[in-house]
Amino acid sequence: MSHLLADTRPLRNPHYRRLWTANIITVIGAQLTVVAVPAQIYADTGSSGYVGLTGVFGLVPLIVFGLYGGALADVFDRRTLLLITTTGLIVTSGLFWVQAAAGSTNVWLLLCLFALQQAFFGVNQPTRSAIIPKLVEPELLPAANSLSMTVTMAGAIAGPLVAGILIPITGYTWLYALDTISLFATLGAVLRLPPLPVLDAVTATPGIRAVIDGFVYLRTQPVLLMSFVVDLIAMVFGMPRALFPEIAHLSFDGPDEGGLVFALLFAAIPAGSVIGGVFSGWVSRIERQGRAVVVCIAIWGMAMAGFGVAVALADHWATPMLVVALAMLVIGGAADMASAAFRTSMLQAAADDAMRGRLQGVFIVVVAGGPRIADTLHGATAAAVGTAAAAAGGGVLVVVGVVVASLAVPSFVRYRITRPAS
Repeated sequence: MSHLLADTRPLRNPHYRRLWTANIITVIGAQLTVVAVPAQIYADTGSSGYVGLTGVFGLVPLIVFGLYGGALADVFDRRTLLLITTTGLIVTSGLFWVQAAAGSTNVWLLLCLFALQQAFFGVNQPTRSAIIPKLVEPELLPAANSLSMTVTMAGAIAGPLVAGILIPITGYTWLYALDTISLFATLGAVLRLPPLPVLDAVTATPGIRAVIDGFVYLRTQPVLLMSFVVDLIAMVFGMPRALFPEIAHLSFDGPDEGGLVFALLFAAIPAGSVIGGVFSGWVSRIERQGRAVVVCIAIWGMAMAGFGVAVALADHWATPMLVVALAMLVIGGAADMASAAFRTSMLQAAADDAMRGRLQGVFIVVVAGGPRIADTLHGATAAAVGTAAAAAGGGVLVVVGVVVASLAVPSFVRYRITRPAS
């Protein structure tokens, strides 16, 4: 069992441990907002199309500030950047609370606040990821990333469950308030970090040229570049979360403002990721990481296709098909966790410190931006062909896409590392 369970050695570093522990609280709060925003939009409009617009309003600032934020993280002290952006996230979450407490039904106000939140997130996350190699040893990066993802996804289970149950009782105000309060845990952990200057950093304030230099550097790293491509394939075509409000309401007879089924759908993928994280001891022993990523993404695609089929059959067998649908999401979540752990470790280990922030910026744009594109794509597709066909067809496209990508760049599939002898 010790070889199967998660490797906890990174927690011996006190700075990493404090960030990891604070994240347990913060992630739950953040997920309350993640669930509340689309639920509030759907309740106000009754349209998955409007819910899908969260993809557009989240993607644009995420791209702009994710890329530029990565450049900032390669120049300025990363602890300072984390303090500024964490404070910005607290303020933004507070504004969500204000609009809900005022009884606003203005969907455009909600979308604009969401865009502002994603701008702060776009700078915060590349900076946070770039400091991990400064806190733990290189050989512990896969374990550290698995631990972080496990906590993130555990919070993503608790958050939707709490949100789905509380929305019909308390409305959205308390969810946004809890998110605001929870962010202070991360702020406290950041305050206790030591100064984190960048090795060999340039002295000038970064501009567009610094961002371009990051892409030029990435172009010379085909394995890392392909890790972004296959993840975009998986997320853009295979992430059906924008359909969850409509599926919960129409396919499984949940209330239009939330409810248990709605919460279970949102929690299922994170549940799979947690299960995969708890039993992630094996990731540290995999040498052929490129092939492992391809296999994991293919499993994700097949699971999303199965989810779509279960939704299509829900009209005839609602309860058993709900179980099948949730099982498919759980399987997909476990596969995605393993894929993400490998891809993150590849990037952190290979990049120079002076380039690490920019590459992490690209990584965050891909990881978080892919689902935003998927929100818009799935929302529009579901409006035309229905939720079941949109989800199932997307899963099939994932499998086809990752096979084509593997054939086009076989060096990615052949990529492997050599672990030091224990």
